[in-house]
Amino acid sequence: MTETKLPGDQFVQSLARGLAVIRAFDADHISMTLSEVSKRTGLTRATARRFLHTLVDLGYVRTDGRVFELTALVLQLGYSYLAGQSLPQLVQPLLEELSEELHESTSASILDGDDIVYIARIHTRRIMTVGITVGTRFPAYATSMGRVLLAGLPADQLDEYLARAELKPLTPRTISDPGRLRTELDKVRGQGWALVDQELENGLRSVAVPILQPDGTVVAALNMSMQASLADGTDLDQAVFEALPKLQAVSAKITDALRAQH
Repeated sequence: MTETKLPGDQFVQSLARGLAVIRAFDADHISMTLSEVSKRTGLTRATARRFLHTLVDLGYVRTDGRVFELTALVLQLGYSYLAGQSLPQLVQPLLEELSEELHESTSASILDGDDIVYIARIHTRRIMTVGITVGTRFPAYATSMGRVLLAGLPADQLDEYLARAELKPLTPRTISDPGRLRTELDKVRGQGWALVDQELENGLRSVAVPILQPDGTVVAALNMSMQASLADGTDLDQAVFEALPKLQAVSAKITDALRAQH
């Protein structure tokens, strides 16, 4: 059993609750009523109402009196972090070149807790039912980028992840057994890349490679996604064979750029 870490005496519960309200909004919950926010956060209606109206007064949330939505001001919370990072700026132009060459959508992400978070994205065609932008999150276990990021974790951190993660079968193909996932991550670590075939969403296939720091540690991941119907027109192994060297070449360029900064 994983030990629950209790907040220390420096923990500000009201701040944590306010952030929980902001995080309750996502691609599937763009607009919510007070009751829906209360249910998703576990807060009472009265508490949720206070936080929502505080966020309205601060400009982070808008309301028509019945439903609530985030405003563009919340982007400042994320961009203040991204602005201090060199990685998105390094990745973006290389993704543009890669996407133009492959004629497919390409992305880069980092691991944040049990999720991947997109830090760069070049969109060529709509594949998923959910739109993907910078800041979009997906569960790491069911994504190609998540698997190369998980495979790059130190052994103790991977053990902790497998002990706590809730592995839901998102599609009939999803690996949702911790033992099978560990075996797959061992394979990914050994070969240096990951292929996920319709495990996050039916019809979506993607291949990913790690982005390495100069010291060899995994700092991010890079992927190319394609529709399963498109890959069916060609042999899947052939599609991966053609994309993989290009992904690896871009990853190497990013590592070289990171090395030049040190």
